[in-house]
Amino acid sequence: MQHIKNIAILGAGAMGSFFASRFSDVSTFSTSLVAGGERGRRLSRDGLVVNGKACSVAVSDPDQVHEPADLIIVALKHHHLPQAIGDLKNLVGENTTIISIMNGLDSEPYIGSVYGMDKVLYAVSVGIDALRDGNRVSYSKPGTHFFGEAVNETPGERVRRVQKAFDQAGIAYETPEDMIRIMWWKFMVNVGMNQASAVMGAPYGVFQVSPDARAVMESLMREVIALARPAGVNLAEKDLDEWDKVLRTLSPDGKTSMLQDMEAGRKTEVEVFGGKVVSLSKRYNIPAPVNETFLRIIQVMENR
Repeated sequence: MQHIKNIAILGAGAMGSFFASRFSDVSTFSTSLVAGGERGRRLSRDGLVVNGKACSVAVSDPDQVHEPADLIIVALKHHHLPQAIGDLKNLVGENTTIISIMNGLDSEPYIGSVYGMDKVLYAVSVGIDALRDGNRVSYSKPGTHFFGEAVNETPGERVRRVQKAFDQAGIAYETPEDMIRIMWWKFMVNVGMNQASAVMGAPYGVFQVSPDARAVMESLMREVIALARPAGVNLAEKDLDEWDKVLRTLSPDGKTSMLQDMEAGRKTEVEVFGGKVVSLSKRYNIPAPVNETFLRIIQVMENR
């Protein structure tokens, strides 16, 4: 089995910085952040600081890359994906594996439509409470990172290669048999947790102690459960309880990515959450009134 040596990471936000810090600590890996133009110059100048420690990682201009990566991790906001597709062109080779840890359900098919699904693994991250402030990222819980093919009864060679790399970097992971179900479960969590926190301006601690806050969050999530059934995915009420177990482990001061975006005046991913739910509700003719309302509220908040 060919081992992973060259790792390229697109995105230097909370998640990209987490992976960059972990992989760059392993001397047998050649790890780089892929960024061009002013963003690349800023990363080269300021670097990354993760949990108070400077992260020594190279910055590569996508137009100047001449060697394919063994592993590409895409850790961007969804509205940056079209640009990222072009940035990948010099990085994807015959043996490249691409993992997208982007939110939502659509990034893997989108990347696969350009570079082939044979190069793409599904992935989500759960339980990491990373906070970003400029070039500084902090987290108290590193979470668990799920990845694999759509079905993983027996993990194939590509999955085993990534497992080996994660082992070397000390990154906790799981490879579930049904990866699509995990994707939908995380989608359910994001639809409830991200949108409710953004509208309420509330960190995780509010949802840990307030029954009213949890009720709002769960009303958003239940609409995803209803839509999962016609999509052929088995989500149920017990999945809310599984998220509650994770929620109670997070730092009370931790904030969702959407709340952080809202506070920083950045574009949110509401189209990937509420927007996707509304689209699915029309496809399956299943009402999703709570998500419709939250979609409108967040769009208004973004455009103020």
